[in-house]
Amino acid sequence: MLTNELRDGLIKKASQVWQRAYAPYSNYSVGAALLAESGAIYEGVNIENAVYPLTICAERVAVFKAVSEGERAFQAIAVVTKNGGTPCGSCRQVLAEFGLDTMVLIADASGTLLGTYTVAELLPDAFGEADIQ
Repeated sequence: MLTNELRDGLIKKASQVWQRAYAPYSNYSVGAALLAESGAIYEGVNIENAVYPLTICAERVAVFKAVSEGERAFQAIAVVTKNGGTPCGSCRQVLAEFGLDTMVLIADASGTLLGTYTVAELLPDAFGEADIQ
């Protein structure tokens, strides 16, 4: 269960890491903090590249860090941007791979919570394992 204390802590962590983003081209920094079912928190920032398709989003950095450490189930992810932007389609699909019920907390750079969604709400009719069986 995602308590108010956990929610606020995730947003605070995402706000802190937001400042470490590498976004020299878009100047659009993103910070993410992912809460695994184990209770561990994995942070991520967007990392841009002059070859733009090689750029990776903060949400995917956090998920890939968690998965590389053996995590497979997540409770929530906080995403912080200057204006409360939501995850891109690629990030939504990656999050869907690990659970449509994962909560997505959207906050701005001041740490103000602007919206709470499930991955399923952000990616209705998600493509998944059942579609390739």
